[in-house]
Amino acid sequence: MTSDAVFVDRVMAALRPYQRVGVALSGGVDSSVLLALAARALGPENVVAITGVSASVPASERTAAREVASHVGVALLELETHEAARADYVRNGPDRCFHCRDELFSRISDEVLERERLDAVAYGENADDSRRLDRPGARAAMAHGVLRPLAEAGMDKAAVRRVARVLALPTADRPASPCLASRIPHFEPVLPQKLRQIEAAESALHALGFADCRVRHHGDVARVELPIEDLPHALNAARLAMLQAVRDAGFRFVTVDLAGMQSGAFTLPFVTR
Repeated sequence: MTSDAVFVDRVMAALRPYQRVGVALSGGVDSSVLLALAARALGPENVVAITGVSASVPASERTAAREVASHVGVALLELETHEAARADYVRNGPDRCFHCRDELFSRISDEVLERERLDAVAYGENADDSRRLDRPGARAAMAHGVLRPLAEAGMDKAAVRRVARVLALPTADRPASPCLASRIPHFEPVLPQKLRQIEAAESALHALGFADCRVRHHGDVARVELPIEDLPHALNAARLAMLQAVRDAGFRFVTVDLAGMQSGAFTLPFVTR
């Protein structure tokens, strides 16, 4: 079994040939670890964190990205992206993530590379994600020549979490949080109003103590996904508070999915047939 120290050495070795690197920072644990290791390998002055800003990124993720960049000691560049202007993104097919990532990496290429004198751009795909079929955003990264040092080093999700804790990163125990558009079923359009509803509902659930949750948007119906261990509390003591919180976000009906959290449930049926 490969030790975490070996993973760290591999990631840093992959980055050292470059003098100055940009890291796409989402506010999640994977990109946070990559940013921290890049700063160790090259020096914080030679690393720029780049965070995409759009309606599909909740405010909490932007806050997390700022905290990580400050903790690591690198400059943070917040880059406005316009994926909502792309018809293929709004159409919301199984390749939606490709168009979102392509927008981000195109903006970085057009607006950031030369200005920040970057030799390369990297993003936080881990080894587990690289084996999944429901990650069309990886194709966009490949098309733009974006580095994926964690995946290339064989660093899986569990190893990333362990390294984040050793580095005392503020995101070390932060639950995964895919973009808000992932809560909308494929072929139902991604619209700003839907994204605002989802963000408001999830923020309200976080305030009620549900740190890990998804609010799936089915028109008037919000389908709430929670970890299995949170279901008894949700269906008993917190039921009325949850009902009111999600209704206040603009939904008429609120359901709790008894299957619990389901990563990739909308996309996997289309890519595994």
